Amino acid sequence: MVFDWSDKKVYVAGHHGLVGSGLVRALTRAGAGEVIGWRSAELDLRDRDATFQALHEAAPDVVIDAAARVGGIMANSTYPVDFLQDNMLIQTNVMDAAHAAGVDRLLFLGSSCIYPRHATQPIRESSLMTGPLEPTNQAYAMAKISGIFYIDAFRTQYGKRWISAMPTNLYGPCDNFDLETSHVLPAFIRRFHEAKVEGKDKVTLWGTGSPRREFLHVDDLADACLMLIDAYDSTETINIGWGDDLPIKELAETVASVVGFEGEIEWDTSKPDGMPRKLLDTSRINALGWRPTITLRDGVASTYDWYINNHQAA
Repeated sequence: MVFDWSDKKVYVAGHHGLVGSGLVRALTRAGAGEVIGWRSAELDLRDRDATFQALHEAAPDVVIDAAARVGGIMANSTYPVDFLQDNMLIQTNVMDAAHAAGVDRLLFLGSSCIYPRHATQPIRESSLMTGPLEPTNQAYAMAKISGIFYIDAFRTQYGKRWISAMPTNLYGPCDNFDLETSHVLPAFIRRFHEAKVEGKDKVTLWGTGSPRREFLHVDDLADACLMLIDAYDSTETINIGWGDDLPIKELAETVASVVGFEGEIEWDTSKPDGMPRKLLDTSRINALGWRPTITLRDGVASTYDWYINNHQAA
C-alpha cells in the first residue's frame, strides 16, 4: 500500500537547510497534509525542554530529522567538540521528544562518513563499525553512528517503526557556500565564481585532486527519503547515493566549466585530502525501486543558478 501523505502532518527538523528544504519540496509535490518546521532562532534543538514542548504541541505523524551541524574538512578538524556535542544533543532531543509525542514513523539522516576510512569500495551497510574512521571528520561521524544505534534502541525497546538512512555527499539549492565551513562542491562553485568575477587567472584548491567522491542532488535524496518512509522498515541503516564517483580534480573541472572560469586550477598538496575514496553501495535501495535522475552537470548548473540568484543569503 502506498503511503498516503495527504492526511499526514510532517515535521522536518532542519527544514530551511540544504536537505530540509529539499524534503519540503518533495513533501509538497507528494501532497502532504501539513509540513511544519522551525528556524533555529525559533527553536534551538539543543534545548531539550523547548524541543519537547514544540513536538508535544505540534503532534506530528511523521518526523524527518535532517537537522545537524555540518561542515567540510577545515570545520570538522577545527571544532570537533562542537560537532560532536551539537549533533548528539540535536538528534537525541528530537528522537526523545518524538517518542514522548507518540510519533510512529521517524527517519534519521546520517552521513556516509560513518563508514571506516579504508572500507571496501563500494561501501556496503555492513561495513559499519568494522574499522577506524577518517580522522578529519571523526567527531561528526561518531555522533551520527550514535544516532543509528539510538534508532535501533527505540525499535528494540519500544517497537518503533523508525529507520535511518545514510546519504552520500549532497549538494543543491540552499547549500552552505561559506568557504570556512562548506563542503567541497559549493566551495568550488563560490571559488570559481569569485575568480571569474574578479578576473583571476588561477584558483588554488586543497589537496591533490586525486580522492574520488560521489555526489547526489538533494532533490534525488528527498525523493528517496519519501520512498523509504513508505517502503522500508528495518533496524539496519540503508545507503542513499548516486552509485558512481569521480576524482575531485574532475569535479573541479566540471564546476569551472559550468561557472565559466577559464583560468588555471592549481592544487596545494600540502593540504589534506581526506578519505581516498568514498563510494556507497546502493544495491539495497535500488532493489526497492529507487534510482537518482539528476546528473552531476545538470545538478551543478541548477545549483549555480540558485547561487547567482541568492548568493548574498548563501
